[in-house]
Amino acid sequence: MSTMTVTRVPAAGVANGAATAADGSTPAGQQAAANGPAADGAPAGPTTLTLAKAINLGLRAALAADPRVLLMGEDIGTLGGVFRVTDGLQKEFGADRVVDTPLAESGIIGTAIGLAMRGYRPVCEIQFDGFVFPAFDQITTQLAKMHYRTRGKLSLPVVVRIPYGGGIGAVEHHSESPEVLFAHTAGLRVVTPATPADAFTMIQEAIASPDPVIFFEPKGRYWEKGEVDLGRPYGTPSGGLDRARVVRRGTDATVVAYGPTVHTALKAADAAAAEGRSLEVVDLRAISPLDTDAVADSVRRTGRCVVVHEAPTAFGTGAEIAARITEACFYHLQAPVLRVGGYATPYPVARLEHEYLPTVDRVLDAVDRAIAF
Repeated sequence: MSTMTVTRVPAAGVANGAATAADGSTPAGQQAAANGPAADGAPAGPTTLTLAKAINLGLRAALAADPRVLLMGEDIGTLGGVFRVTDGLQKEFGADRVVDTPLAESGIIGTAIGLAMRGYRPVCEIQFDGFVFPAFDQITTQLAKMHYRTRGKLSLPVVVRIPYGGGIGAVEHHSESPEVLFAHTAGLRVVTPATPADAFTMIQEAIASPDPVIFFEPKGRYWEKGEVDLGRPYGTPSGGLDRARVVRRGTDATVVAYGPTVHTALKAADAAAAEGRSLEVVDLRAISPLDTDAVADSVRRTGRCVVVHEAPTAFGTGAEIAARITEACFYHLQAPVLRVGGYATPYPVARLEHEYLPTVDRVLDAVDRAIAF
């Protein structure tokens, strides 16, 4: 196992699991700092942010509220990360709280596991989705299993942030969608926000969770904007870690999506509406645990289901949803559950990725096929 040295964060009470700052205040007493003016001086309350900035402010809120929280990753400090998601956080909280690590993903996760066992709440950034595999052993054999192995005596509240998906014209190993590999591993929460509002709340919930969380960030949507309520207290539950959400009501078919494809599904619903069809769009938010009930409730109303994701359809999230919905909604389905996703090939070169990724036309074609049955 690769190792690295991280300076101990000066937070009292860590060994006993109590987050007490040097001034004697507790995380609850520090919420005012987390809910006050944003890092860029923006006032608290509803404001329009990019998804990347929403994650940045969510991380800032966690760092301000809980001295046990620290960020770790390659170039996340001085540079602010390759996507600038952690921009300004090292300057505000110091190099002991926002740690630039060596280029060693296995070492990052291995160190985070040790820190979590000592009472900290590490948040690790994997620079790109395709770079997570050197850490896959640490995540699946240690991070995911420690709570079970110790019969609940140890918890590892580690968050692993992974920018994932395509659409940015990147080179090989920079546009993967490996979420199903982690969802298949018991002991991990696997979540992905589709909007800035969810990004802001879900990253805080992930950090506050006692469970290890794989937090997939749709990098192709980092610069899309939406309204965010910055006045929500740190860690306020929103259901994003375990509940799906209907983001558009409809009657003719249910389109299930998550992360980067929620936007695609909504655009498809707009196009379908122009043709007189009504599509319901469900944003999963959590891939594991999977909120089957919310999807099934929708499919019982519409009678049809199309699942959309960027990852290959073979052995993917869509296959799991199709199996569960067929079992739960057999007598309500008017057509088979259909899937739209990537193909069973390695991710293509940048100039061909538009042929690989789900498009509005491919979603509408699946809807047409479902309605034609």
